[in-house]
Amino acid sequence: MALSRVCWARTALWVSTVTPGSYVNRRLQLVRYGLAWGGPRSSKLHLSPKADVKSLISYVVTKTKVINGKYHRFLGRHFPRFYILYTTFMKGLQMLWADAKKARRIKTNMWKHNIKFHQLSYREMEHLRQFRRDVTKCLFLGIISIPPFANYLVFLLMYLFPRQLLIKHFWTAKQQIDFLDIYHALRKQSHPEILCYLEKIIPLISDAGLRWHVTELCTKLQRGTHPAIHDILALRECFSNHPLSMNQLHALQLKALSRAMLLTPYLPSFLLRHRLKAHTTVIHQLDKALAKLGIGQLTAQEVRSACYLRGLNSTHIAEERCRTWLGEWLQISCSLKEAELSLLLHNVFLLSTNYIGTRR
Repeated sequence: MALSRVCWARTALWVSTVTPGSYVNRRLQLVRYGLAWGGPRSSKLHLSPKADVKSLISYVVTKTKVINGKYHRFLGRHFPRFYILYTTFMKGLQMLWADAKKARRIKTNMWKHNIKFHQLSYREMEHLRQFRRDVTKCLFLGIISIPPFANYLVFLLMYLFPRQLLIKHFWTAKQQIDFLDIYHALRKQSHPEILCYLEKIIPLISDAGLRWHVTELCTKLQRGTHPAIHDILALRECFSNHPLSMNQLHALQLKALSRAMLLTPYLPSFLLRHRLKAHTTVIHQLDKALAKLGIGQLTAQEVRSACYLRGLNSTHIAEERCRTWLGEWLQISCSLKEAELSLLLHNVFLLSTNYIGTRR
């Protein structure tokens, strides 16, 4: 009892000596330094669930890239031939997917703004034309892989016949040059047939002046001379009427011209005529768009592709010669009307067969 009284007396004495103002100031100082109202707060930050997911995805992507790099190095060291095929196939898929997305954007823009094919820019027209051909070629692979377990046979066929079954995205750099040479060799096999047909129809031409021009042109081609632009344009009337207009061409000539355009000749005559008309019309529309754009705006690869489409084997010709030849083609094409497209079709043979620098 005596001890408790002493404690209470000391407490009362200490409280009486502390003024209210000093007590409040002391309390504020403790709060300021984090010594009052509980212990100090933790400085550890907690991420939100969304941030955690992003961090996890970033980690997985990084690890996948590292593993993929190691896998590529392993294939390159131990299986170099397979590695070339593997990388070519993967890059081909990426390029084909990019082409599909670009074609979709172009078609969507055409639909929204009611734009026709011939109203597009040159690069858009060329992209759609090439993409359609690529899809047609890939469609055949899709059809033959439908039966059960046929996909294993399809992979074998793609490996054995890459030129016939695959598009250029899946060719190696060496294959692209070799296959283009093979295609052009097949195209040149039709040139003697086309020339022979032109010689045969000379007596059927009623106009003496046109008869003389056709005879002179055939003589120059046989001598290996490259015809001038005015030599070809002088025959416009002959190719717009009988016997060389598009609707007057015989079946054998249609087959030869189809091979010259790298189109299949194994179709009925009316289908061959329709395909040649459609193909020549597209090239004529491309020529008008290219003339508007200007050859100088094209890259070296675009120039070579444009020349090859029009009959010239541009893989072994200097870029400047390709641009010169393409300029000659445009002068002829842009001078022709729709009724004279048969001359543009024959121009694939006339303008390319004896051009300087072409491989024989």
